[in-house]
Amino acid sequence: MASPLKTIVRALAISSVLGLAACAGVPDAVKTSPEDPVEKIYNSAVDELEKGNYKAAATRFDDVERQYPYSNWATKAQIMAAYSLYMTNQYDEAIVALDRFIQLHPSNKDTPYAYYLKGLSYYEQISDVGRDQMMTELALKTLKELTNRFPDSSYTRDAKVKIDLTYDHLAGKEMDIGRYYQTRGQYLAAINRFDAVVKKYQTTTHTPEALLRLVESYLALGLVEEARKSASVLGYNFPKSSWYKDAYALLGDPTFQVEEDKPWYKVW
Repeated sequence: MASPLKTIVRALAISSVLGLAACAGVPDAVKTSPEDPVEKIYNSAVDELEKGNYKAAATRFDDVERQYPYSNWATKAQIMAAYSLYMTNQYDEAIVALDRFIQLHPSNKDTPYAYYLKGLSYYEQISDVGRDQMMTELALKTLKELTNRFPDSSYTRDAKVKIDLTYDHLAGKEMDIGRYYQTRGQYLAAINRFDAVVKKYQTTTHTPEALLRLVESYLALGLVEEARKSASVLGYNFPKSSWYKDAYALLGDPTFQVEEDKPWYKVW
């Protein structure tokens, strides 16, 4: 079953192409031939799309561009072919098609959608934090480009949500590596990872734990004052967090308290 987001995207795409098809006043067709007019081939592709026959739809949208490359239908067919490829999880092929559309039509009204679909094509390939995060980085780059270039686009709001999720994923990767170093006594390497989470991904869900792990790592190295500073940041920003309670217990100092008026560092 398609996700709600895919259902919304599909509805938007179909609505757009049906509007174009309606202008021509040509009925949908199931069978086409090279001699058919562009409207018939295009409407046939839309028909396959509505039926969920995405591979067939992609082929017929490609036929539109191949047989009528200079028509207005060809431009719309490019983006719809990419959408059809995306729906069959042919992400690499979809990204190639979308890059081509963006390059050829940088100011087209469908260009924001092309960026969004490209971002989704990367986003849906994001693996768990234990693996390489190249897809996460590419998704983040593409979605940020969408929000920067088209801040008023109807796709920007969802893109921003996914940007936050990609940041959380990247922070999770840093935490995973940091914990790996920490369990092996490589505390300096661990500190670098946890510190990166605090400074680069401070709005993510991983920040409280990162601060606690900094306290642990600094204490392991005998750097008590640095540990106290990290605990102070944790208490200032997350005073009710269980991570702060753990940090407080680790310090074992009844005189320790958060300097609420002058914190060493405020996360945000």
